[in-house]
Amino acid sequence: MQPVEIYTSPLCGFSHAAKRLLSKKGVNYSEINVMTQPGRKQEMMQRANGGHTVPQIFIGDTHVGGCDELYALDRDGKLDPMLSA
Repeated sequence: MQPVEIYTSPLCGFSHAAKRLLSKKGVNYSEINVMTQPGRKQEMMQRANGGHTVPQIFIGDTHVGGCDELYALDRDGKLDPMLSA
């Protein structure tokens, strides 16, 4: 399974929704809380090509985007193959 990293904030409903979907699929992920680790936000923005909102999700080396993009991949049947690649 590909490693999954998700930049989040505890106050963000979209972060919670993205983590719920990953957990429902049994995916282990590394969570980076940009509220408690503010120095990591700049790192997130660099990796996400300027994306400054949370969540920002990475599967392996691929930047997925945010919660909406994650759910769209799942709806289109593309998330599971991406995770297992």
